[in-house]
Amino acid sequence: FFRTSESEEEEEEEWEPKSKIARRPRLPKKTEAKTKKAAAPRSTVARKMVKKVAIKEEMDVSLPIAPVEDNKMQLLKPKEENEDTKPKSLNRMPEVPKKMEINSFQGQNLNCLASNEKPSTSVPVGKQEKCEEEFAFDEPPSKKIKLNACPEGKPVKSLGGNKIKEEFEMNWDIVQALSEITNVEPWVCANLLRLFQEENTIPFIARYRKELINNLEADALREVQHTLEELRTVARKTHMMIQKLKKEGKLSSSLLKELLNCRTLEELDHVSAPYKTGSKGTKAQRAKQLGLEPAALSLLQNPVELNLFSYIRPNTKGLANIQEVEAGVQHILADIFAKDKDALDFIRKLCQQRYVSIQSTLAKVSSKNGNEKDIDKFQLYHEFSCNIKNIQHHQILAINRGENLKILTVKVNIPDGVKNEFCWWCVNERWKPKQFLKPEFMRLFRSSVEDAYKRLIYPLLCREFRSKLTSDAEKESVMMFGRNLRQLLLTSPVRGRALMGVDPGYKHGCKLAIISPTSQILHTDVVYLHSGQGFREAEKIKRLLLQYNCSTVVIGNGTACRETEAYFADLIMKKYFAPLDVVYCIANEAGASIYSVSPEASKEMPDLDPNLRSAVSIARRVQDPLAELVKIEPKHLGVGMYQHDVSQTLLKATLDSVVEECVSFVGVDINICSEILLRHIAGLNTNRAKNIIEWREKNGPFINREQLKEVKGLGPKTFQQCAGFIRFNQEYIKTFCSNKKNELGSGAFLTKAGTLGKKKSKVTSCASQQPNPLDQTCIHPESYNIAMRFLSLIGGNANDIGKSDMQQKVNVVIQKEGLEGTAKRLNTTVHTLQLIIDGLTQPEGYDIRTDFDKPDFKRSIVCFEDLSAGAVLTGKVENATPFGVFVDIGVGKAGLIPVRSITEAKLSKVKKRRSLGLGPGERVEVKVLNVDIPRLRITLDLIRVL
Repeated sequence: FFRTSESEEEEEEEWEPKSKIARRPRLPKKTEAKTKKAAAPRSTVARKMVKKVAIKEEMDVSLPIAPVEDNKMQLLKPKEENEDTKPKSLNRMPEVPKKMEINSFQGQNLNCLASNEKPSTSVPVGKQEKCEEEFAFDEPPSKKIKLNACPEGKPVKSLGGNKIKEEFEMNWDIVQALSEITNVEPWVCANLLRLFQEENTIPFIARYRKELINNLEADALREVQHTLEELRTVARKTHMMIQKLKKEGKLSSSLLKELLNCRTLEELDHVSAPYKTGSKGTKAQRAKQLGLEPAALSLLQNPVELNLFSYIRPNTKGLANIQEVEAGVQHILADIFAKDKDALDFIRKLCQQRYVSIQSTLAKVSSKNGNEKDIDKFQLYHEFSCNIKNIQHHQILAINRGENLKILTVKVNIPDGVKNEFCWWCVNERWKPKQFLKPEFMRLFRSSVEDAYKRLIYPLLCREFRSKLTSDAEKESVMMFGRNLRQLLLTSPVRGRALMGVDPGYKHGCKLAIISPTSQILHTDVVYLHSGQGFREAEKIKRLLLQYNCSTVVIGNGTACRETEAYFADLIMKKYFAPLDVVYCIANEAGASIYSVSPEASKEMPDLDPNLRSAVSIARRVQDPLAELVKIEPKHLGVGMYQHDVSQTLLKATLDSVVEECVSFVGVDINICSEILLRHIAGLNTNRAKNIIEWREKNGPFINREQLKEVKGLGPKTFQQCAGFIRFNQEYIKTFCSNKKNELGSGAFLTKAGTLGKKKSKVTSCASQQPNPLDQTCIHPESYNIAMRFLSLIGGNANDIGKSDMQQKVNVVIQKEGLEGTAKRLNTTVHTLQLIIDGLTQPEGYDIRTDFDKPDFKRSIVCFEDLSAGAVLTGKVENATPFGVFVDIGVGKAGLIPVRSITEAKLSKVKKRRSLGLGPGERVEVKVLNVDIPRLRITLDLIRVL
């Protein structure tokens, strides 16, 4: 983090880009491709190269918990109580209880155990690297282990050879470091390292590899992945620095050791700063060029023989008189002090013990010529001071934004006591003169220490503090956005009814769109409700609602929303739409207008005017929120906090990963879903989704999951990642297959020989490809073998999936033998068995989103002016931030429940929560505490969650 800049002013200005430099490497392009497979299609060559790089970058991932034998990497398990005394080598695996066996292998295990055959092809054979045998680093993971006979489902022989001496090896263990930073057990980190290296996606790991990751949730996996990227970036940059210093001949063994100990980019900067070549010479460098370095070193080591007058050169600038010589020596000494690791460690420790605060004040310039409205926004921060240990994330982001807009002046305040104690320590302990110093030398020595603190160390500390605070605040902001986005995407769909979407407007009218229960556009129109023609237009609206039997109106929350809502509420109260019982809801239209002019929208609705497209989008957002919202770039959905101020790379990677997680966990019906939705399934990307759609158009519907392997670009790895998240509607497939048979019967006599041949081959493939009832469940094809054995154990039939008697049969067996006993009997893990039971017993068409909140349908309206303190209302959470939750209570302006009012006692006990906070879409009962009409602010208290 060091800079050797000329003045304090230069030092101060540079803190911000510095934090960005420290932050940027967090997600190199490689990770982006990994977190969201849809990001960009890559060639197989590129993928292999990435794998090789991943191996090189990975440090020694062995752990104290699991000693490495034969220098090979192993997949780790949590320690069993009875194994405490034994070395945790995986050659002793038979002693581990069966329930700890590894999910990735269970498909093959059971196949082999049951029939002693080769493993099933539904799982790529390469996956078997993850069995209980050891891993080796000496070959790329793309090479597969071949199994011949495997009575216990294990490879006969593991990969041989010694571990590669890695290019990016550090003095710390990457697994241990990962574990310390993320608070995840080391064995889980080691497994995750291997899973990520094999290009497994987060949704796949979270659902199908639970026992390897100790049941972690997707958020925690993302955090581990980001931290892993940061650590690898540090390792890569360290090695680049080592190469550079080696070239320049500045690398000593002690420096090499220090560099290899660095765990953060800040530490790396700190250690390497003294050896960086300044672009323009610093004061110290200029003094060294004048030949004053021996004088400075002599003052520290042998002051008796030092004579500064001998350095005077009257005709040379910088050496003209004794004052200039002293100044030069002072600059060199200050540079030595400011780059000393012990001195910096000492002052950092001091700062931790003292009250260091961050202060913001209204900038002098902005108070003269700034925009009043903007200045008022930052009213809280005009005279603000807070201890850096206690400051909230949103406060940091607000201060930074105010500073960027030149409205606020920000400074870090380090107390004078720190400076005094530091200067005393330098003079009396760290650089205590070896011999007696003359008074003038003592004065020069002291002023050098003060100069080092004031000009170099203080600005460095300010940059460090602000950079750390900003980076933490950004991470929290991105995580918050991810949590809100998940809740928004998983809003419960409103199926089975026609909807009228209304995009409100004044001058250009309100755009209407009526969509059918299956999302088809039935009618679009424009009505002018707010230009004196309201009554005449009411007739048209009534006619449309009756014609299409539509009793639900969805109003976008943009311009003219309040007036449009009042208009509909008035007509509903007068029972104008009888016999229809019409209700309306307000939908968040953030991003609708951006989407309506996008190429995607033009392709989907080519004949529609962009203004009418937004009305269609608003209606579809309520009918199927997930399918509609994935079309819009997540950052435009308006559920974040300061999302435009944070690292866009980190934000994009996190949000894309959340979208992938939501789409995958909900699942898609392969035969009716859109290409856009398919892109976001784990393991798929734009090209693969396009290929699936093309295959579907050419060959007709997919009959079962196995057919996915016929699609171009879907190799074993991609199939493994996406198969569990793709569903097949069994009724639709049965109808299709019976129609095909009829076609064959009628077409055989009418066609010419050539056509007949073609037709035959196509139908034969359909006949050979039988529908599989398990394809409509969340069970992964690698576990079908176990699922079928479980069905025969309970005496069930695959055609009864989701029926009530299936639930009864499962209950009988589980009550008798218990979950663990049954898992042991089937030679699988408890997590896998639970997933199979869920898949078999969930009713047909089950949707995880039914547990989430539905839109809030209303018939009447409340006005802002009607609000008074003490009023109790119901509303819907719009956005959540670290300082509180914004709730739409139907008055056109969201109210804020401060975070102190959200306590555990008030939250619903029924719903499983990821955190103490509330998320978008949840319905709440609130009490109005305060209404500030001039500033349009409403403060609420949470009564309960509905």
